Amino acid sequence: MDDAEYQKLCRSMTENQGSRTNQPEVCTGISAVIYTTQGEELTINCDVIQEEVPSESSGQRDQWSKGVEFLFSCIALSVGLGNVWRFPFIALENGGGAFLIPYVIVLLLIGRPVYYLEVIIGQFSSRGCIKAFDMAPIMKGIAYGQVYSTALATTYYACIMALTIRYLVASFDEILPWTYCLVEWGSNCVATGATAENNTSIEQGVSSAELYFTRTVLREPDNLDDTGLGTPNWDLVLCLMATWLIIGTVLCKGIRSSGKASYFLALFPYVIMFILLIRAVTLPGAWRGIVYFLEPQWSQLLNPHVWYAAITQMFFSLAICFGTLVMYASFNDFHKNVHKDVIIITTIDSLTSILAGCIIFGILGNLAHETNTEDISKVVKGGAGLAFISYPEAIAKFNFLPQLFAVLFFFMLLVLGIGSNIGMASCVINVVKDRFTHLPHWLLAVSASVIGFLCGLVYMTPGGQFVLNLVDFYGCTFIALVLAIAELLAVGWIYGVKRICSDIEFMLNVKTSFYWRICWAIVAPGLMFLVLVYMLCSYEPLTYRKVEYPPAYYMAGWIIWGVGVLQLPFWALYTIFQQPGKTFSSKFRMALQPTANWGPLQIQKYEAYILHRKRQADIKSPRGGYLFDNIFG
Repeated sequence: MDDAEYQKLCRSMTENQGSRTNQPEVCTGISAVIYTTQGEELTINCDVIQEEVPSESSGQRDQWSKGVEFLFSCIALSVGLGNVWRFPFIALENGGGAFLIPYVIVLLLIGRPVYYLEVIIGQFSSRGCIKAFDMAPIMKGIAYGQVYSTALATTYYACIMALTIRYLVASFDEILPWTYCLVEWGSNCVATGATAENNTSIEQGVSSAELYFTRTVLREPDNLDDTGLGTPNWDLVLCLMATWLIIGTVLCKGIRSSGKASYFLALFPYVIMFILLIRAVTLPGAWRGIVYFLEPQWSQLLNPHVWYAAITQMFFSLAICFGTLVMYASFNDFHKNVHKDVIIITTIDSLTSILAGCIIFGILGNLAHETNTEDISKVVKGGAGLAFISYPEAIAKFNFLPQLFAVLFFFMLLVLGIGSNIGMASCVINVVKDRFTHLPHWLLAVSASVIGFLCGLVYMTPGGQFVLNLVDFYGCTFIALVLAIAELLAVGWIYGVKRICSDIEFMLNVKTSFYWRICWAIVAPGLMFLVLVYMLCSYEPLTYRKVEYPPAYYMAGWIIWGVGVLQLPFWALYTIFQQPGKTFSSKFRMALQPTANWGPLQIQKYEAYILHRKRQADIKSPRGGYLFDNIFG
């Protein structure tokens, strides 16, 4: 290492010590041991006159008021709209009960290991998702891409919540407005409220619930070629404004306020779900729908699309690889045993998806029974339609207080959406807050809410669902898969599984089992890479309701995807050229190493961590080469 590199690392340590204690120069004879990927040991010494003895607390990040708030916040984040209306339809499309087998396998091999890994990284570093990649600076673009994707998801999640508020208000009408036909809908309309009495099949026309959603609520065009997106619907704009007022109010109070709100956001939906489950299983034909949902179609297990669907659903369901889990875990106590929390959260999330599927298909089974439809798939509308067409159709069949069940269902959707959206918006806010520490939190919360509202106006247009579908695929699903693979390579092989396990031992005083090591290093990235290859090989132009987009919209979709994925090479090159080395190869090697200030945020734990790393370096590594040693060392 030349003098320039040495001085750069020394300055970095000194500046970090100042940032930990809010003092510019407090480093006295500190020694840091930096390790290269080849195992070389570099000892950095900084001799600066100490002006004042720092206190550990001055460097602490905000924390949850109680440890259990992290558990409930993660449940509120992970258990969201995707569990209620996305999972049942994805399961039905991909083999019904047979889909549960790859889903559980993916949970054990990808979902749970990645969830645990992100929580560990956030808790160990007490940093947001951007600064957490000080462990592998060359890969910091992963975090920027994830925050970008999370910001996009926040805007359209709020749109779905706005639709939920619109239906929640309509549910208080004396007669549910989607149960009868309007003259302007034409003679093809079949009144949902009348189908049971007249034994009229929805196959003979279009249900009033579907026409209410597309014609009255969305005013949706048949395609975008002639009309374009149109102007925002004023009633939906008001609902969107109410959505962001709710989110902004919770965000303004900071992490302690959202932690307290998590008790309600995490628990209340289960009260509604069990009420709806009891009602669903008592409806005629309900068990036929539940059996249809759970009955395995074993031939689908060999279909690679089923495995692709299971992995993408896992991303949405657990909210992994979006930066939110790292952010939430950064507010934990350093020694909190999160292993148990991770098991609880991932198990509850999967059981909730199955519970929601039983509720949905129990009610859809009743709908098929009432409309004399033999094939239950004929009464199912995918995506948003499952929540805003099929479910309202089914509720209209309730003989006892349909308005009450409509209110309960849409209020449950609203609560689920708020819990998830608060987590995603908090992630974006805390990235800005970590960079601009002087800005007050309330200002960031208000600014995020205003920007989110303005961006969300595009979804409130008649063509808004076309845009939502486009952003969901190119801006979230596609980006998340690419960046998730890069994240596991960065943590598992650049930083190293061996070192992350050493960090866990230092933080929690537990040994990491081979299950976690093998999943992090080989199984999870390998499976996701195969899914990415399959996705690219089987790619077809995206459609919405089987309608293709104009060419300009596909170009916009690829631009959205490019902005997120290109964060990776952009920040990699920027980080490399920021290094003090004289040659590209030396700059590249330094960009692979953790920054000199990487470690626990609190100064006393940081100094103990440096000693821990020194002791680990003194232990002779087993034979077998880097590949074997990284996983099993």
